[in-house]
Order: sequence, then structure tokens, then C-alpha cells
Amino acid sequence: MSFGKMAAALVAVAVVAIGLGAGATWWFMHGGSAVSSAEAAPVPDPDPRSYKYVSLEKVIVMLRGVEGEPAPHYLALDLVFKTPLEEEKTAREHLPLLRSVAVKALSTLTMDEASKITVDELTATMNKAYTDSYAKDKAGRPFADVMIGKLIVE
Repeated sequence: MSFGKMAAALVAVAVVAIGLGAGATWWFMHGGSAVSSAEAAPVPDPDPRSYKYVSLEKVIVMLRGVEGEPAPHYLALDLVFKTPLEEEKTAREHLPLLRSVAVKALSTLTMDEASKITVDELTATMNKAYTDSYAKDKAGRPFADVMIGKLIVE
């Protein structure tokens, strides 16, 4: 075998090896699997509704203190309401009511309770307060969920 033929064969082998390596890398980086996409688990349909997020900022609640404490304590939070697009205007109109319900629900907390409560527990408390508040309203809540955007306990 001549040198030219040998060099051409080596170049061909190198090109094939590089191609196989690149193909294998692409396969694994894109989640390659022996299961075809037809056999893969079905993907659930996403919620077809679109949402907006309506903010209620600076809800400030004075915390109940122990008699004789020198300084008052407070809890300040920003709430965010996950609202379907068609309910955004209604949710914005209800912001004064939503503030009032939040203050009423949180005003029973003491400084000790507020400093120990987790964000998840506080969110659950807020969701329950809003569910109870809208229980008699035939139109229902103008939002799907309430979230806490900021929380300060001082």
C-alpha cells in the first residue's frame, strides 16, 4: 500500500471517528434514550388560561405585644395575586378589600408567633382568610392564588 493511500485511509477513519463522537455527544446532551418519543410518557397539557400578577404592596400590621414592652412591633408584607387575565380588572378593584382581609387575618399575631411562622404557613393562612372572605360571594375570588412577595417582621 502506498503512502498516499494509507494517508487517505487514516483521514477517512479519523473523519468517521469524529463524526461518531459528535453524534454520540449530541445524542447524550439531548437526553438520548432507547425509548422513542412515541413510547415516552405523555406530557400533561399546560393550563390553557393565561395569568397576570397583581401586587398589593405595603400591608403593615401592628403585632400584639406583651404588656410593658418598650417598642411596638410590626409585620410588613407585599402580596402578589395570581389572577386569570379576564379577572385582572376585578382583582385590582378588590385591592382595598384584599388589604383589609390581610390586616384582619394577621392582626391577631404576636411578635413571638410572627417571628416563628414560615412563609408557607403564612401563605396558607392568607389563602384560608381569602377563601373564607369570598365564601359568600357568588362570583368567587378574582384570583387563583396569593403569594408573599416580601415579608418583614420587626
